Formats: sequence, structure tokens, C-alpha cells
Amino acid sequence: MRTMETTSHSETSTLRKVPTLSLASYTHGTDSDRAKFIDQLFTGLKEYGFIILKDHNVKAADLHKAYEILKSFYALPTEVKKSYISPNAGFQRGYTPFGQEHAKDSPVMDLKEFWHVGRVLPANSPLQGRYPENVWPTNEIPEFQAHFVKLFNALEQAGEIMLEALTIPLKVEKDFFAKMTKDGNSILRLLHYPPIPEGTDPRCVRAAAHEDINFITILPAATSSGLQLKDRDGTWLDIESEPDTLIVDVGDMLARLTNDVLPSTTHRVINPQDGTNQSRYSMPFFMHPHPDAMLSCLPSCIGTGAKYPDITGHDFLMQRLREIGLIK
Repeated sequence: MRTMETTSHSETSTLRKVPTLSLASYTHGTDSDRAKFIDQLFTGLKEYGFIILKDHNVKAADLHKAYEILKSFYALPTEVKKSYISPNAGFQRGYTPFGQEHAKDSPVMDLKEFWHVGRVLPANSPLQGRYPENVWPTNEIPEFQAHFVKLFNALEQAGEIMLEALTIPLKVEKDFFAKMTKDGNSILRLLHYPPIPEGTDPRCVRAAAHEDINFITILPAATSSGLQLKDRDGTWLDIESEPDTLIVDVGDMLARLTNDVLPSTTHRVINPQDGTNQSRYSMPFFMHPHPDAMLSCLPSCIGTGAKYPDITGHDFLMQRLREIGLIK
């Protein structure tokens, strides 16, 4: 990961635009529609590391309600929020306070607080005990648990469809990713970027330049702008999406699996540039494999040789969580 760069918002490239695709063209389209979607998905992720998804399965009303719940939760007193820090989870579940996380190799903390919702496993799951337990603010926000479990499941379904579509260009079995992500250690991160406090270190930004850890990230359009990706020529490109769309990007695990054929793209959330200094809310879903899944270079991507040694999903996740300050 690279740390925050000094390129200003006004210097960003606007010549290229992240492509917008219709998920319905894959799930309900003709054979020709499906083939076109697969090609555009693969090409978009290869060229940008990002695509924008419309006509998906996640209901707009559920997204709107989720943001209202977040506003209510983050308006609670700090001490109440801190009571939901999960002491044994290394911030993998529950509340993470403002200023706790930093980008890999960044000397300063990001300007954000967040909550992690993890998978709710069946009682008879062999993975019981391997994932931290969820915690829920049921006293203050009674609808929090049910709504975000529902949203977790809907976003995961969208991710499963896209990963299935990628099996064709990657030349693996149709259920290849389904097997890897079944009961995977996926995370729904509920983010609040508060107004920038006075006296903040000028090096600090809402989310410094970084790459995601997981297979793919599915991000419902946030409540305000600020997300940028680093284009292939090194310029910063604004990611502008319509309300209720899903922004999708490649994480390090998928980049590793594909030998960087599908590269993990550096992105960031910059501080407000338009004179406003208001809260921003965001809900990325990080799609992970199960902990024992082996991240090995796919034969179709090996080229002149694998760039990365084999590693399990769990070991890679722990390595990266240490690098960003969430576990020791």
C-alpha cells in the first residue's frame, strides 16, 4: 500500500470514467446480455480495478433506512459507542473509535469511526469459535441488528453473482468462488467520517490511500462524494455514482489469486473540498473467503510465474490487520 499523496482534488483526471454495468443483464438477460456483462465486468476490473453496478438485488429502501440508522447510532455519546468495543475481537466486530485505524505505512490515523458486522454462523457450523462474536447496540438502536444482518446477506448475494461471472474469463469451475466464500469471514463496515475537527494534522485524511484486503468490496453509494481511485497513469480519478448504485473494487486477495491480472487498485476518501464540512456515511461490504481457503495463483493467470507465495485467507487477513493497526 502507498500512503496518502499530495495530489489535490482539482488535479484529478476526469477524462476516464469508471464503467456502470447492469447486474440484471447477467441475472435476467439473454445469453448475449450475460456474455456482454461478463466481458465488461472483467475488462472494467482489469482496467480500473473498479466498476459501478446498477439494477442489482439490494433494495434502495433498505439502503436509505441503513443510513438513517447509522446517523442515529453515531449521534450517540462517545462513551456509549465505546461500550461496544469488542475487547477480544481486535476491532473485527463492534465499534472502532475515531483515530484508531491508519493506512498501511501511513504515519497518521484516518479521520473516521466505524462498526463491523460479521457473519452470523449457524449453530452447527464447524467455524463456530473461529470468528469473533458480533455485538449489537440493541438497547439504543433496537432495529440495528436485524437490518444490518439483512443488508449483509443482500450484499453478499450480489458479490456471489459477480464472482460467479468472473469464473468464465478466469477459466475456473462455476462454483470455484462459491466454495471459497461459503461461510467466509466477510465484513460489513459501517463508517462515519465526522466533520474535520479544528487543529487536525494536515496530513490526515478521511481514508488515506490504500488497497482493500479481501476478494471484492461492494460499496453502496455513500451520502456524499470524496472517493477517488488512482488511475493507471498515476492520476486520481473521482468515482461518481448515482444514488443506490453499488461501487465494486478488487481487493488484494483477488489480485493475489489472479497474479495481478485483476489488480487491487489504490483508492482514498479525501477531505471535503467544496467548503462544506459535514458528516459522511459509507457502508462497504468486504467479501472474504473462509479462513482455510488457500490463495494460490490460478493456472490461467500464472504467465511466466506466480508473483506471490501461497497463503491461507486467515493468515493473509491477520497479516494485513496488523499492518493497519487493528491488531497487535
